Amino acid sequence: MLVIGLIREGKIPADNRVALTPAQCKFLTKNVENVVVKVESAPDRCYSDEEYARAGVEITTDLSDCNLLLGIKEVPVSQLIPNKRYMFFSHTKKMQPYNRALMQAMVQKNITLIDYECLEHKDGQRIIGFGFFAGIVGAHNGIMAYGNRTGAFKLERVHKIKDYRALIHTYFGLKLPPIKIAVTGSGRVAHGILEIMNLLDVQEVEPDEYLSKDFDYPVYVHLKGNNLYQHSTNKTYHRDHFHEHPEEYECLFEQYCSHTDILMNGIYWGTNVPRLFSMESLKDPDFKIQTIADITDDKHGSIPCNLGDATIQDPVYGVNKLSRQKTDPYLSNSVDIMAVGNLPNELPRDASRYFGEQLIKYILEDVRKGGSAIIERATILNEGKLTEAFDYLKDYASLD
Repeated sequence: MLVIGLIREGKIPADNRVALTPAQCKFLTKNVENVVVKVESAPDRCYSDEEYARAGVEITTDLSDCNLLLGIKEVPVSQLIPNKRYMFFSHTKKMQPYNRALMQAMVQKNITLIDYECLEHKDGQRIIGFGFFAGIVGAHNGIMAYGNRTGAFKLERVHKIKDYRALIHTYFGLKLPPIKIAVTGSGRVAHGILEIMNLLDVQEVEPDEYLSKDFDYPVYVHLKGNNLYQHSTNKTYHRDHFHEHPEEYECLFEQYCSHTDILMNGIYWGTNVPRLFSMESLKDPDFKIQTIADITDDKHGSIPCNLGDATIQDPVYGVNKLSRQKTDPYLSNSVDIMAVGNLPNELPRDASRYFGEQLIKYILEDVRKGGSAIIERATILNEGKLTEAFDYLKDYASLD
């Protein structure tokens, strides 16, 4: 019997997304044998306790009889239940220093951790995540910030709009000026960005056209790995080799800085991956970018002038091009940065529905049947012990 418990999110600020919606819980219990779902009572979810109760789900404060606990963000150490199997975004696989205490506590408490971020198909493509809606909200916020800077148009904040369907209706009749937008990445985040480009009737052009022509209507260029990087020596790009040896590559994005008004960044970044441009680039008189939506949001990462997280309430800040210090947004000698780590929270019900569909489609049946290679590859801890694939975290997880 698979007894799933939806845990109350404890990280501050509170995250209002859920791994399974009330309708999805009802579907599982009605249509899948030997599955029970319980929900820990919580005040801040995008779906209320009452909505789960109406779907026939038990609301409880005791998840001790559950054998799979589903969350979204990191579980506070004080809320970890010993000897349990968890699935959540732990943000530990890169040895993030701010979550070392969490990793150490999970080792001490004999916890099994299956990390959503590590659930991948054989080719490395991630199976589930919120990236699509991060792209949706991030692209909207980037366009909104450019409108605020220039006064050319006005967009409402996403979190003030009921849902994604209602958001689409806000674009009807909106005419953008003839701006040029660079979109980077090829994963779910980029797909969300491209969705907004299409809804706003921004036309795609090829890289050579983007770099050589002016347009009297808004355009975007979609830059994937082969457009952004080349091997330093042989000037080629091979995806698998790049992911294994990114330090051997150079970035080709600098040439776009003088042709771009808005940069929508959706690329995954690791510490050895070349940045899209340097902090020194901001001082260049030809640096034309006014607004950067860093949707993957790595501080000092692929966007070096990402100086850290903003918030949903106040999502945009400025960076002075000369001093490179944080400023208020929309100042004349600054570039505006939209960098928020929990963008899908602006459309929490849509994002949760999408996430739960992927979880049901690809993962939970394997869990019910006792496991799979996919789940094994995503298991960082098994009863408090690092699995072989994550043995590189040994010092990070050690109490020494």
